[in-house]
Formats: sequence, structure tokens, C-alpha cells
Amino acid sequence: MQDLVNTEQAQAWNGPEGVHWAEHQDRWNAVNQGFDEPLLDAAGITAGHRVLDLGCGSGQTTRLAALRAPHGHALGLDLSGPMLAAARARADREGIANVSFVQGDAQVHPFDRGAFDAAISRYGVMFFADPVAAFGNIGRALRPGGRLAFVCPADAPLNDWVAAVASLRDFLPVGDFGTPGLPGMFSLAAPDRVREVLTAAGFTGITVQRVQAYGAWGAGAEDAAEFLLGTGPGRHLLEGADADAQDRAHSTLTGRLRAHEEPDGTVRLLSTSWLVTAEVAR
Repeated sequence: MQDLVNTEQAQAWNGPEGVHWAEHQDRWNAVNQGFDEPLLDAAGITAGHRVLDLGCGSGQTTRLAALRAPHGHALGLDLSGPMLAAARARADREGIANVSFVQGDAQVHPFDRGAFDAAISRYGVMFFADPVAAFGNIGRALRPGGRLAFVCPADAPLNDWVAAVASLRDFLPVGDFGTPGLPGMFSLAAPDRVREVLTAAGFTGITVQRVQAYGAWGAGAEDAAEFLLGTGPGRHLLEGADADAQDRAHSTLTGRLRAHEEPDGTVRLLSTSWLVTAEVAR
């Protein structure tokens, strides 16, 4: 990446966390894919559109956008080399020719002005070091009247996985789940903050709608608990904990997740997010 300012996030997503997401892309898509259709519908993608997918990860939403724009093109942008390698490989296997991927920092990437009709993101816009600068750069990449649509997490307590992890506070150093306004998963959890940032970045017609979806987190409570504790935040919680605390955490989390098992054993957890749309002034 020639242009990079968000160095902390670049380091994280090109290290173990990025590798984890790349290796478990199907599992993460099973967790989050309930938001795909609402997101793509909100973006208003048509057959000839040029679509920018921000924080595209392993490219699920980029590929879906490309399929909605068979006479256009979808470009996925992400900081993570491991996830982009997985995205390119999957697009090749699926034979989707009108899609491409580039490693870059959305805050400073040198997009051609007005190059895109729509910009989308599924959980990829919460980690900007300077969100106003980032969304301003994205806005310049959209044509006049171009549309931005993204999904970001709502308040932490409205998400089942957060409640499940919070149950480990007796054994592990579970702290707060981020502060609205600061870079992190819940940086845009406050709708007023979303409107403030996008207005400052030059967007108009801003809407913030609550959306919910159940995601599949595992084939049984034990599997889901292993997956949750194997993520970056989970590994961080387990670091430094003694064997007894780790065992108790696994047991407690597994027990908590059993309440979410369906008859076939699948663990489904409810996620609550904001579906945000905005436009560039004509």
C-alpha cells in the first residue's frame, strides 16, 4: 500500500486477525450474511453500476454487488492482504469476471473522482482513524447523486454475541465493547454520531434505520464457543489467563450458547445494526 495512514488497523488486519478471517470466511459470512440483501437493496445497484465495496474483507458483498451489476463492475478495497487473497481466489472459482480487489486505506486511497455510482460496506467503516476524512474521500469517489449504503453495529447490548461474551466477566478481563466516537467496532453505534460524521464529510439525505438478523455461529454450542474464543477479541481475553480460568470461560460460554441452539444444533445469535444511506449532492 503506497498510501496509508491507518497504520494500527493495517497491522492488525495483516496479522493473525486477517489470517483468521480469511481462513474462516465462510463462517463469518454465515454470521453476517443476513444483512447482505438489505444492504444491496439500499444501495440501489443497477445492471451498469460501478460499485465500491469498502472494507470488503474476503469479498462476499463485492461478489454479490458484481452479480447485481452484470454490465458494470465492483471493486473491493481493504487493508488486509490475507483477506484480499481469499477474495480473489473465491471470485476466480466462481467465475465472476466483473470484480476486482485492491489493497488500500479508504481514508487516503487515490480514487478517481466520480468513478463510482455506489459505495457499500458490511461492517467495514467503523475503524477509520479519521472518519470525516475517510468518508470525504469516499464521497469524492462517487459521482454527483451517487449513493452510499453501509451496515454498522448498533449498541453493544443489542447484540447476542456481546451478551454471551459479557458472561465471562467473572473469569476474564472483559471490558467495555468500545466507545461511540472512537475508532472501533462500535464507533458508529450512536445514530447522531453517524449523521454528524456524514454531514461533515459532505453527504446529504442521510437515513439511519435499525435492522436485525440472525447469524449462524456454529454447529452446536461447543463449536460456537470455540469459534468466538478463537477470534481476535477472544484470543485477547484468554491471553494471560490461567488454565482454570480458560476452562471455566469455555464451559460458561458453551452453557450460555446452548440456549441459542436450534433443533438441528445450529447456534443462531441476533445481531442489531444500523443500515445507513446517504447521497453525494448533485
